[in-house]
Amino acid sequence: MEKARLRAFQREQATAKTCMVSSFATDFLEIRAKEPSVHVLVIPGNPGIVAFYKDFVEELYENLAGQASITERGRLFSLHEQIDHKVDFIEQEFQHSEQSLVLVGHSIGAYICLEIFKRLQKKVKLCVGLYPFLTLNKKSMKQSAIGYIARSSLLSKGVSSFVSFIGSLQASVTRGIVTRLLGPSWSVTAVEATCGHLLWYHTMRNVLFMAMTEFTKLSEEPDWNFISAKQDQIAFLFGVDDHWGPLAHLEEISKRAPGVALSVETEGHTHGYCCTEAGSFWAADYVANLIKTKF
Repeated sequence: MEKARLRAFQREQATAKTCMVSSFATDFLEIRAKEPSVHVLVIPGNPGIVAFYKDFVEELYENLAGQASITERGRLFSLHEQIDHKVDFIEQEFQHSEQSLVLVGHSIGAYICLEIFKRLQKKVKLCVGLYPFLTLNKKSMKQSAIGYIARSSLLSKGVSSFVSFIGSLQASVTRGIVTRLLGPSWSVTAVEATCGHLLWYHTMRNVLFMAMTEFTKLSEEPDWNFISAKQDQIAFLFGVDDHWGPLAHLEEISKRAPGVALSVETEGHTHGYCCTEAGSFWAADYVANLIKTKF
């Protein structure tokens, strides 16, 4: 842990920025290299809060030895709106860029990356999905429960009100509750992101609305034709026990598109890798190695 903290202190810091995209204020984290050969765009999972990925973004930059600029951006709303807005963001921010674009998506962000890839095939050179959520897991009780809550306006309001109540308490009390509920393994970055950005009524309502639209769309099969056509430009990292991206989905991908680079993380990290320093560092190393191999 001391080594992780020392590395976090020494590494280049990601800068929080805001820009207007399609008339919406868009928050993002960014580290700009002086002479980048590639630009990495990180697409978060739901709830789409950029602060959760600060450790990952900074470590990825260090692992690429400053040869890549890295941007991590998020925005809440429906799944379709998420995809449209991210395409608009890329077209606005990178329209004059000559660097290759690498998309890195976590959870539902992996699905969003594939949809962006479809629209911007000449721009995107590599698409990486970390613990990907590409289609519903009908065997998952957790997904069924989340889907039930998300579809109910009454339950969504109740959950959002409870979450916002915790967020309205004295800061030290809120932090103590969050730390106790989430466990000691969560990083300082993740705890601060939860307390400062997630525990709001409208944020949680949008998280659940986003989940509802995700579950509706992902009841369909993935676009196997596209994945197969671009298999040499796609990579997925799965977890051993991840109900969002079970190994059965990895096996299906290997049959349908055997050229996709598939890996299984066996170091004991979880779907929420970005919530721990160890998980963030490990995932950053994995992505950096993929990019180095590709470019």
